[in-house]
Amino acid sequence: MALVEITDANFSKEVLNSSLPVVVDFWAPWCGPCRAVSPIVEELAEQYTGKIKVGKFNVDQNPITPGRFGIRAIPTLIFFKNGQVYDQITGAVPKSTIEEVIKRMIG
Repeated sequence: MALVEITDANFSKEVLNSSLPVVVDFWAPWCGPCRAVSPIVEELAEQYTGKIKVGKFNVDQNPITPGRFGIRAIPTLIFFKNGQVYDQITGAVPKSTIEEVIKRMIG
């Protein structure tokens, strides 16, 4: 699987210091909309292997990073490029909406 598990502990290494643009899916196991977005995120991770890194971030197990980025609702996808926030999407959205941001980010 092309997904990386991202935690408070490895966030800097996996996201901020990544040579590839990164999409981080902030989610929780109990969140219905998160479960709806999850297969889309996995699909995009496969589709863009080598072009982007895609990570899942469990907000229940890792409380520090979501606070740093002001996440108040999940699912939230944050797109990072060169260690900076490039864009952000909150809520369950169609694949095309997420893909649009990815294409812009890697374009």
